[in-house]
Amino acid sequence: MAATDIARQVGEGCRTVPLAGHVGFDSLPDQLVNKSVSQGFCFNILCVGETGLGKSTLMDTLFNTKFEGEPATHTQPGVQLRSNTYDLQEGNVGLKLTIVSTVGFGDQINKEDSYKPIVEFIDAQFEAYLQEELKILRVLHNYHDSRIHACLYFIAPTGHSLKSLDLVTMKKLDSKVNIIPIIAKSDAISKSELTKFKIKITSELVSNGVQIYQFPTDDESVAEINGTMNAHLPFAVIGSTEELKIGNKMMKARQYPWGTVQVENEAHCDFVKLREMLIRINMEDLREQTHSRHYELYRRCKLEEMGFKDTDPDSKPFSLQETYEAKRNEFLGELQKKEEEMRQMFVQRVKEKEAELKEAEKELHEKFDRLKKLHQDEKKKLEDKKKLLDDEVNAFKQRKTAAELLQSQGSQAGGAQTLKRDKEKKKTREEKSVSDGTCTTPGKHPVVPCALVVCAV
Repeated sequence: MAATDIARQVGEGCRTVPLAGHVGFDSLPDQLVNKSVSQGFCFNILCVGETGLGKSTLMDTLFNTKFEGEPATHTQPGVQLRSNTYDLQEGNVGLKLTIVSTVGFGDQINKEDSYKPIVEFIDAQFEAYLQEELKILRVLHNYHDSRIHACLYFIAPTGHSLKSLDLVTMKKLDSKVNIIPIIAKSDAISKSELTKFKIKITSELVSNGVQIYQFPTDDESVAEINGTMNAHLPFAVIGSTEELKIGNKMMKARQYPWGTVQVENEAHCDFVKLREMLIRINMEDLREQTHSRHYELYRRCKLEEMGFKDTDPDSKPFSLQETYEAKRNEFLGELQKKEEEMRQMFVQRVKEKEAELKEAEKELHEKFDRLKKLHQDEKKKLEDKKKLLDDEVNAFKQRKTAAELLQSQGSQAGGAQTLKRDKEKKKTREEKSVSDGTCTTPGKHPVVPCALVVCAV
């Protein structure tokens, strides 16, 4: 028999029996209170709104303290979420308060994606808690729960209607967090304008299907006041940490040239209503709604994405182990299928690559043969040219030798003729000198008349 069937049978047939005397389990509420007080509580608030609407001031006013924080500017390139955690103590009750502010929200020219960082932040906190739940060794009792329990959405006091950015952002957040809309700096518009503005906001939220947090009315002890406060939404609030003396009391107020606005005066604003509903009456319900509604929705969607279901295709109960086994078998089947597809794809690609390589090898051989033949043709042409050049060189040498021989023979013949001409010229000069009666012997003797020579003889 399956474990789920056994558990179902155990739950059935439960009957009520009277007690004969005092047992003592009526102290369980006291035990729970003592344990909760010793462990402390945590509460996380997300403040969404444009820069300059007084988010930090309102937090300081709500918890009657001064939280440390740097003022935001209007020059942020995008929306950033800044988280600060504080340990507060009131009486013997400790509270770990986390305040998350949206820095730069609504300051960009293009506001289309301004809500995305906020949604991603909320989902990241859900995912961190889910991962802690899915661990084998869990420490949830010591785990710092960072899930957002309440979202205070600050609306600018325009007096006209909601901005498109406000509607889009609240529509994206209403399934992930408890939204409490508030009109910030409500002293900027008159009472009549404020009343019309509240009606306009409520109408627009309903017409656009935005689900805001409704204070619970199922508990008789708070049903009346919660029902009344639901009709006052959105709350018109004013924040101030400055205390002024009004009458005989010091009260938080804002001083203007035309008068004084008291923060805790319900005739001036809804700050007291917000504090009562958020902190003093419905803080635990906000924590419970976050866990049982918003987180469970995220967890269910996440597990369904992972393939886990409560029922099989026949709408029969399905245990976690059976779901795991079915999902594991499905995963192994898909893995084997993908492995086979990858193997076939690998074989196909190997074949294609082999064909490409063979084709490339064939082309390479053809190119080699073509180049080899071209090389041989070029080599033959060069050998023919070399042979022709050698023949020309030999012919040139022969012609050169013949020319040199002819030149030498011509030189010898020319020399003999020159010598003969020189002798003839000399002989002619001698003959001429004799006929003139003078004899000249150049370079040896002075000229002596021939007659004297003859006479001496």
